Amino acid sequence: MARWQPGARERLVVAAVDLFTEQGYDATTVAQIAERAGVTRSTFFRHFSDKREVLVAGQETLSRLLAEGIAEAPAGAGPLEAVAAGLERASSEMGPVNRELGPRLKAAVAASAELQERDALKSVGLASAMTTALLARGVPGPIAHLAAEMGVLAFKRGYAEWSEADRDDDRGLAPHALAALEDLRTATTKLS
Repeated sequence: MARWQPGARERLVVAAVDLFTEQGYDATTVAQIAERAGVTRSTFFRHFSDKREVLVAGQETLSRLLAEGIAEAPAGAGPLEAVAAGLERASSEMGPVNRELGPRLKAAVAASAELQERDALKSVGLASAMTTALLARGVPGPIAHLAAEMGVLAFKRGYAEWSEADRDDDRGLAPHALAALEDLRTATTKLS
């Protein structure tokens, strides 16, 4: 096994998702993930504390990008416009590997209660990061929370549509996430 090949973290994520899909989360061991990725167990543990953590690989980066986009939105932007800026910023960092993992990750999560719980915690973390960024812009608490939750829903829906879209569609994630956010904005007008 090559010890210091670049891209170990990405290879570990791909290997884990593949194994979770092929044989189930419970039947997959850290040793199998490391072997499939071509790294040692100790390399796995340098990147992740356990196999559940593979699911949220990149969550900190994603939260940071969403918050940066919100913070960088024009001064007069409303809460959902700021969330849209966050979605655009985060989407710009999502590449082909993220797109390819989408359907497999969705299947792995659907098959495991433990992964469903971890995925729910990931959503809470993303909403928290966006809420904090909106509050820093002076958005009142309830509105910041609602806009952030809509942002999480838009991101997840946009990501699902993008990852399952025709591979000839090379527009990237942003148009899908922004369309989902607009759909949610329209839906809110029908709540009363």
